[in-house]
Amino acid sequence: MNPGMTITYEGNLRNRAEHLKSGNTLITDAPTDNHGKGEAFSPTDLLCTSLASCMITLMGISAESKGIILGKVHADIEKVMYSEPRRVGEIHILIRLEDKGYSDREKAILENAAMTCPVAKSLHSDIKQEINFSYTN
Repeated sequence: MNPGMTITYEGNLRNRAEHLKSGNTLITDAPTDNHGKGEAFSPTDLLCTSLASCMITLMGISAESKGIILGKVHADIEKVMYSEPRRVGEIHILIRLEDKGYSDREKAILENAAMTCPVAKSLHSDIKQEINFSYTN
């Protein structure tokens, strides 16, 4: 095994994750609705955040390869939990892009890149992914 990341349990439902190549770390806490303090991202928060981050990254890669100027991009993320069993049931993401005068073709390229990101393709089909795009000046 050649791990790229490690996780250490620190007690009180808190974990510290480390990205071994960079040394960057992040903390996760159990959410308040599941015995935790909710003082950091929960693992399910990270799942939803990973989806949005992957989408924006793929948009950037696609923009660079196609000569499209990508301005500021911001994503608002909502996680909807289901029960029986407890799981992420829906992920709602609004990706807001600074409009650089994109043509319909350029918008289609950017949106397709987002929708085909590896995280989106790795999530189970039972998880509803509601993704919307907004272009503003």
